[in-house]
Amino acid sequence: MTEPAEGEKRTFTTVDEFIEAATYDVEPRLIEMRRVVREALPDAEETISYNIPAYRQHGVVVVQFSGYTEHTSLNFFPTAGAFAAFDEELRPYRTSKSAIRFPLDEPLPLELISRIATFRLEEAAAFAARKRSGR
Repeated sequence: MTEPAEGEKRTFTTVDEFIEAATYDVEPRLIEMRRVVREALPDAEETISYNIPAYRQHGVVVVQFSGYTEHTSLNFFPTAGAFAAFDEELRPYRTSKSAIRFPLDEPLPLELISRIATFRLEEAAAFAARKRSGR
C-alpha cells in the first residue's frame, strides 16, 4: 500500500492490503466476501480497480466488493440484469446504480453473493462474445 500524504486517500495495490486496512468489524466480512467470490469465480483475476477489490474475467470486471462504516457492498456494472434476476432476494437491501449494500448488523447473504457473481460471470462472457463477433 502506498502511504498517503497528510489529507490524501490511501491507494491500495492488492486485495490483502485493502482488507488489512479495514476496521475490525468490517475485515471479517471482507474476508468472507473474498472467499465466496473467489469460489464463484475461480478463474478470475483478482485485482484492485477504483481502489477496491475487483475480479476480472473475459476482459471485464465481473464484480467488486468494499466495506464502509455501516455496510459492506457488492459492486458491479451494469446492474440491470442482476437486479432483475434477483429482484425478490434484493428487496431487503439498499441498492444504488452500481452496488448492493449489506448492513453490518446482519449476516452476509453468502449464497446470494455467490449466485450474483456467477450470474455476472455469464453476463461478462456473453458481452465478450458479442464484442469478439463485432455485434
